[in-house]
Amino acid sequence: MSDDLLAALSLVLVLEGLLLFAAPSFWKQAVAQLLGRPDASLRVAGGVMIVLGLLALQLVR
Repeated sequence: MSDDLLAALSLVLVLEGLLLFAAPSFWKQAVAQLLGRPDASLRVAGGVMIVLGLLALQLVR
């Protein structure tokens, strides 16, 4: 794996850990709401996040 990819994955872990550390009850509520959503809407949200992330990466790079 390249150093950039490992750095990016490390930052993802840091950001997710910060949310769990700072607001665990909010995280639990968010997960509970996600469990009630249909798979199709989660896939659309995931696809949108992928596209936005790729666009942001293009802007940064």
